[in-house]
Amino acid sequence: MSGERKGDHIRRVGLVFSGGPAPAANAVISSAAASFLQDGREVIGFSHGYSQLQDYDAATNPLVTNEHYRIFTEKDLSGLRNSRGIIIGTARANPGKDIEKPADLDDPVKTQRLANVHRALVDLEIDALVSIGGDDTLKTANLLVLYQEKLPATDKRVRIVHLPKTIDNDYRGIDFTFGFFTAVDVMAKEMMNLRADAQATSSYYLVETMGRKAGWLSYGVAIAGEANLVIAVEDVDERLTQEEAVLDPETGEEGIERRLDLTKLADRIVDLILAREKRGKHYGTVVLAEGLSEMLPESYLKTIPRDEHGHISLGRIDLGKLMAVRVAKRHEERTGKKKKLTGVQFGYESRCAPPHAFDVMLGSQLGIGAFRALVEEGLDGHMVSVAGQLDLHYVPFDELVNEETLRTEVRFIDKGSDFHHLARFLELRGEELPEWEPGRRHES
Repeated sequence: MSGERKGDHIRRVGLVFSGGPAPAANAVISSAAASFLQDGREVIGFSHGYSQLQDYDAATNPLVTNEHYRIFTEKDLSGLRNSRGIIIGTARANPGKDIEKPADLDDPVKTQRLANVHRALVDLEIDALVSIGGDDTLKTANLLVLYQEKLPATDKRVRIVHLPKTIDNDYRGIDFTFGFFTAVDVMAKEMMNLRADAQATSSYYLVETMGRKAGWLSYGVAIAGEANLVIAVEDVDERLTQEEAVLDPETGEEGIERRLDLTKLADRIVDLILAREKRGKHYGTVVLAEGLSEMLPESYLKTIPRDEHGHISLGRIDLGKLMAVRVAKRHEERTGKKKKLTGVQFGYESRCAPPHAFDVMLGSQLGIGAFRALVEEGLDGHMVSVAGQLDLHYVPFDELVNEETLRTEVRFIDKGSDFHHLARFLELRGEELPEWEPGRRHES
């Protein structure tokens, strides 16, 4: 028919933002919403992630307009692109929490939350859902696709596309995620303040930065903030670990794992301090990625609570303060002298900071990419990606999610890569650190 438009089967689109906040979130949301609205389609923004959707019941727990979701208008989007925060809010609710393997998708009890989400979308006449979030949110988006594949042929399908979000930048399938550069910029400026303070007081700051699984954020902060040393999970090898007997929480069987050795880590930092003191520099800053906390001995982790996705609450550990005490003690043991070290946590203050211009551009392109993926490309089960000169690409979920475990895979910094070398060159320039040997005796 001559009156038909491309993607005409998509008339009403839902937006859901899940997981931790990230700068430029509103650039993504507003650009996606504007793209659909300008093409004559309706856009629904769900409040606080999957919190309401996963518990939906038409009779006992219905969704209420302007409380559980909002219908966007052009007026709502004016001036939104550079604003702080998330206009529709976020949460860590996990409707796929009980799904651990493909067979679980056949279990009506384990898929109940997914069923609730699907029913809510269908009842609200949603034709497509734009999922915005981190790797756990990508996992949920994939589960919704797989869940719908098992429905009877007569049931309505809701198309799903995902937009990658994390200040950690540890996403496979995209070079940089929106919010990463803002977070680096905010924390790097704070690092420079601490550097000046350390120089004035002849002391050291040990700064723990966000970055649960990979070291992208800690490395970026260290490079831009002129830190003297950065240690992330990618840097942990036998020189910083020891073997420990641990119990498998599922089987109860005992196994051997390599866990972070705090004395070895402290010695690594003391080596830096002593090398700088030889050059007349009695101050400095060190960046530690929070992901190191997940490698601590079990005695440190057994009482730490976990979130909906099973992640340890790393903020409760406060690795910077923990290591500041350890390093001060080890420094005194090796030199007989006291040294002032202060532990600091960075991260939360950067998540809703005014977005960096690049993040606004990147987020805007991803939002438009959601429209192009659904309407122009007719895709389902794809993640929107950007590369080069903000060129759009669309990556199938099955290239990002392990089909056997249904989990996403973390993108680590490649040791020996140019990015890895950049941090090492800048932090070690002129320091002439001694070759570090685990377990060797240090002379006072």
